[in-house]
Amino acid sequence: MNVAVAAGPGGGGVLQADGEPARAVADLAAAVRTLEAARPRWVWADTREVYPALLGAGVRLGRCHDLALTEALLLGYEGRHDEPRSAQAAHARLHGLPVPQDRHDPRVRQATLFEEEPSPPDAGLVAEVHADQLRRVEATADPRRFRLLVAAESAGALIAAEMAHEGMPWREDVHDELLTGLLGPRPVHGMRPAKLQALADQVCAAFGTTFNPDSPQQITRVFRAAGVPVASTRAHDIKRVDHPGVAPLLAYKELARIHSFHGWAWADQWVRGHRFRPEYVVGGVVSGRWATSGGGALQIPKVMRRVVVADEGWTLVVADAAQLEPRVLAAMAQDVGLARAAGEIDLYQALAQAFGGERDHAKIAMLSAMYGGTSGDAPKLLAVMRQRFPAAYQFVEDAARAGEEGRVVRSWLGRTSPPPSARWRELVSGPDGSRAARDRGRFTRNFVVQATAAEWALALMAVLRGLLPDPARLVFFQHDEVMVHCPAELAGEVVAAVGEAAEEATRLLFGQTRVRFPMQAVPVRCYADAK
Repeated sequence: MNVAVAAGPGGGGVLQADGEPARAVADLAAAVRTLEAARPRWVWADTREVYPALLGAGVRLGRCHDLALTEALLLGYEGRHDEPRSAQAAHARLHGLPVPQDRHDPRVRQATLFEEEPSPPDAGLVAEVHADQLRRVEATADPRRFRLLVAAESAGALIAAEMAHEGMPWREDVHDELLTGLLGPRPVHGMRPAKLQALADQVCAAFGTTFNPDSPQQITRVFRAAGVPVASTRAHDIKRVDHPGVAPLLAYKELARIHSFHGWAWADQWVRGHRFRPEYVVGGVVSGRWATSGGGALQIPKVMRRVVVADEGWTLVVADAAQLEPRVLAAMAQDVGLARAAGEIDLYQALAQAFGGERDHAKIAMLSAMYGGTSGDAPKLLAVMRQRFPAAYQFVEDAARAGEEGRVVRSWLGRTSPPPSARWRELVSGPDGSRAARDRGRFTRNFVVQATAAEWALALMAVLRGLLPDPARLVFFQHDEVMVHCPAELAGEVVAAVGEAAEEATRLLFGQTRVRFPMQAVPVRCYADAK
């Protein structure tokens, strides 16, 4: 059963089940809680605008259909990536009306105190757009796969909201102690911490001039003035320069990044109630990977992992997929030799024999094939891969050729790469055309693998979410890594659930395959102990 949901002000709303008239409810959370026993699929305009309030009222749901996320997938499939994807926009297109811009589009100016917020879509609009989306899904080349993509993407929206609601355990006292040790005591607002200022002074002294080491332009200028120009202000370029200012500058940049992205001000904004609560953006990257609109959950530096500590009597179960993208390639290409190697825990070690017994050579060959690497030993190792694993090699070569020719490519479930821009078409027809073509080929080469890996990870989380024993909860996700916070006595059940979820996600995407997707799950008290 599908139930269209229109959230209203003050906690009320409108519900419309299949074949039934819409009915207004004064307490939306209570009505949803009652109906959840029948395990309906909740259909709403945007999970971000409905589910957080339900979670706050103690309501957790099994499944949903997110109209905005589904519209984005369908528009992409139809070659219309840049069009608005809200339910209101989809409804306007259905009826030939002016299409409103998306509220969540960063290009759209945020409402001011004097502007009226747009009204949420009513249940009839939600139901109508949902029906249209179902028709368009059935019109795709492989409706079964695309239905799975829509279900996984919508499940991801539930999971993202739940992780923000639950929060990752974060010890403020340990965080403050760590920052003080690295940077010195918390400074007055607008000032640098003592150790950071000392490094800044060392850098200026080494160059014999006062400048701001936070400014890339000023860094470039002082290196040029010293007679040692740098290609960029990135650490790997600065390391190549022989100058006494390099060591303190690199140390400064590392600590300044921690102070800026995970310092005291960051904690004031993102840590509440001993929990780090980021804002995940499902499908925030064109490949389907998640992004964040705040909090930087996908860029937690290793040094900060010691701050993530389970509650007393609880534990963290941390799991990541070993060599996920090469395994995805093996399953998609149905390459017999690569699939055989992907049946082992260490895929690269299993491949080593084909590359003279060198595991590192096997890794370089696989990564070069998926990312278009051509430097160093890559060409020689790719020749070996082309000979020993022809189906896998040809699979990514075909994707690259499609990109070079201006065509789109699709993931295993149907997520579609953006079409080439008008600017690309100008470049590809000019003197630098071959370079522009190669660059896009590298993008499409990796898109088919990375996007499918993102789908596998989504399926894993969706399945795992349903297997976790209460009150265990998913609290963190990063590409191919998940974290569950659970009572210590449930750790064994959670580890088993992770393994079962990995097997089921593999079956859902690839059916019967020799490729294994092992998830190495370990119970730890502190996140830093998982690595």
